[in-house]
Amino acid sequence: MTLRLDLLRHGETELGGGLRGSLDDALTEQGWAQMREAVIGQGPWHRLVSSSLQRCARFAEELGRQLSLPVSQDKDLQELHFGSWEGQSAAALMETDAEALGLFWADPYGFTPPRGEPVVEFSARVLAAITRLHAAHAGERLLLISHGGVMRLLLARARGLPREQLLNVEVAHGALFSLVVEADGSLKEVC
Repeated sequence: MTLRLDLLRHGETELGGGLRGSLDDALTEQGWAQMREAVIGQGPWHRLVSSSLQRCARFAEELGRQLSLPVSQDKDLQELHFGSWEGQSAAALMETDAEALGLFWADPYGFTPPRGEPVVEFSARVLAAITRLHAAHAGERLLLISHGGVMRLLLARARGLPREQLLNVEVAHGALFSLVVEADGSLKEVC
């Protein structure tokens, strides 16, 4: 049996762009508006699952109350931890750590930001969370409220992209995508 998984990226955050990672930024009013607009006319869902970071979790709590749906949080659905790069923009890193940034962009699985989480470990924790969701909720439709990195990972797998193209997947603030998780763990994008 399959699991329908709608993926919603959090909206704009108070501390702006760049590599937010495990920083726990709040949403701006624009960020709230992006997420609210994204879910208009979508669903219906059986439940909401969210990253535990507030830029995802607060919206999940609000939407869960509005729709009278259960909401759960999963720390394994948090963004990649960027280590020393957390909170920095790509432009700033180009000035201070251009070579390392280039290596990361060229092959995020092959290069880890200083003191950061290896993408292979990030991938393993996110996919383990998806496997748990499938085991617990096969046959249901869930809204997963998470981060750009989580969504890039899942969409890249669903699209069959090579690992070097992970960071080429575009996921804007408030973007909504749909996947089907098959019993064997494979992912298919629903267009």
